[in-house]
Amino acid sequence: MSDTIFLTDYAWPDDSVERAIIESAGLRLVSGPASPASASSIEALVRVHSPAGILTCWAPVSAQAIAATPHLKIVARLGVGLDNIAVEAATARNIPVTNVPDYCVEEVSDHAIGFALAWTRGLVQFDRAVRAGRWAPADARLRRLGSLTCGLIGYGRIGRATARKFAAFGCRVLANDPFMPADAGGVEAVDLGDLLVQSDIVVIHAPLTDATHHLIDRARLARMKPGSLLVNVSRGAIVDTEAVVEALQSGRLGGAALDVIESEPAVPSALLEQPSAMLTPHVAFSSDASLLELRKRAAEEVVRVLRGEAPRHPCNLRNA
Repeated sequence: MSDTIFLTDYAWPDDSVERAIIESAGLRLVSGPASPASASSIEALVRVHSPAGILTCWAPVSAQAIAATPHLKIVARLGVGLDNIAVEAATARNIPVTNVPDYCVEEVSDHAIGFALAWTRGLVQFDRAVRAGRWAPADARLRRLGSLTCGLIGYGRIGRATARKFAAFGCRVLANDPFMPADAGGVEAVDLGDLLVQSDIVVIHAPLTDATHHLIDRARLARMKPGSLLVNVSRGAIVDTEAVVEALQSGRLGGAALDVIESEPAVPSALLEQPSAMLTPHVAFSSDASLLELRKRAAEEVVRVLRGEAPRHPCNLRNA
């Protein structure tokens, strides 16, 4: 049995938290480059180190990588989504794939609310104007957040937190989710079409799957209320970026607030040119508290499985 754990990449300054937990358990940590390497590079590193566990942040863990080590017992995601992991290949070998599903609920929902407040209060646009030497309070076209209808695409842990926070402002809250609970505590369950038509602010909290890829495309943007705001704090590929740019250019959308972009880290110049776009670099999940929790819990999950215990958050093998 290999005692090596391979950390493919990490979105923080060093691997000290992961290393302390892994090494205190008598295991060996090998770290790849901080920035995510290509699938082929990860496959090569797995072949060299033959790890018993893989910890991954953004780097792709392909079926070839999973097949490259006979000792593999777990693939642990430092995050929530699993779209960078070949989950089916792991399942075929009875290898659990785990995540940390609830470490950043407050941060991501706060980010969504922050985007909504920045849009209704004109914070980004006025900051840019003042820095450019323009002081024009008469130009303000601001809105009261509490008078708006806010639609949530996805009503899991983060969606429920966002709903609670919008409700605290007095907003009417709609939600669309295939697993919508029967009692949503004042949140109105609607189909996606009605949500788009009725909402002043649409927030995406859905996972990226084949079914949600480009869920927000030209046709669905055309159904949104004229002048409304689109917020994406989930996965970039859920939104067709070109279609969003066109909707901003035409004025169909009043704003787009994107923490994630399908081409990230590259940002299309046409999107950068849109004054009504607010862009952040995939940081909605991040805070001092959330990152520490994420790193500790993901590393502890690996140690737990290698000790022969069941993982706490298996995503593919429910009886693991």
